[in-house]
Amino acid sequence: MKEIKADIRQYIVENFMMGGDASKLLDADSFMEKHVIDSTGFLELVTYLEETYGFVVEDEDMVPENLDSLNNIEAYVQRKQAA
Repeated sequence: MKEIKADIRQYIVENFMMGGDASKLLDADSFMEKHVIDSTGFLELVTYLEETYGFVVEDEDMVPENLDSLNNIEAYVQRKQAA
């Protein structure tokens, strides 16, 4: 599902990297370790995921394993869509 990853990459580059070079953000890069998204940014990202993909991100789902890289988000969105 390249489309999910591409959409999220575009959102992150436009909203958190100020239109920076998307190629510098690798699929497995941690947003926190690379200082791409801060805690407020994660809340914005959650809102984007909920509005774009039509599901609720539960409090217990707000963990790095689900939201801290493009790979993690893609897998999380796929799991939520399959449920």
